[in-house]
Amino acid sequence: MISRAAPFEPARCGPRQKKRNSCKTIVVREGRVLFTVNRDDEGEFLMLPGGGQRFGETLEAAAGRETLEETGVRVHVRDLVLVREYIGANHEFAAGDKDAHQTEFFFMADPAGDDPGDSQPTEFDPWQTGSAWIDPVELGSFRVYPKFLPAILPQIIAGIYTGPLSLGDVN
Repeated sequence: MISRAAPFEPARCGPRQKKRNSCKTIVVREGRVLFTVNRDDEGEFLMLPGGGQRFGETLEAAAGRETLEETGVRVHVRDLVLVREYIGANHEFAAGDKDAHQTEFFFMADPAGDDPGDSQPTEFDPWQTGSAWIDPVELGSFRVYPKFLPAILPQIIAGIYTGPLSLGDVN
């Protein structure tokens, strides 16, 4: 007798729990990396551009769309370089993020065109105030999320990162 696989069922989550894929880009131009600039109660902080994958959308397409929406920069998405999970209940923002579980895919990307700032952002996140090109050596003077990023970003950009592809649940 041939057994049939059960039909696909999404992960069971409680009424407030959120599980999603998020796609981020590491865009480098003239030695600087593209970040979104954001603000919360503690002040400004930086994040790589990116956001949620839509149903039926590839990870690469989501990364490109989200980068354009948040920064106005069109990109050619290249290689997957990192994967991390963020389980909100395990980190410093547990009070507000306890129901969040996100898997993030980080891709290298190149600006598409001569002027990477030729269009305007179309969808800022609620906490986003803008975007900026930042030299990786200057990241120590900023609050950056995820927190591990400043330590390994120079190696990733140089193509010499030898750490794990999947970092697990880290902030």
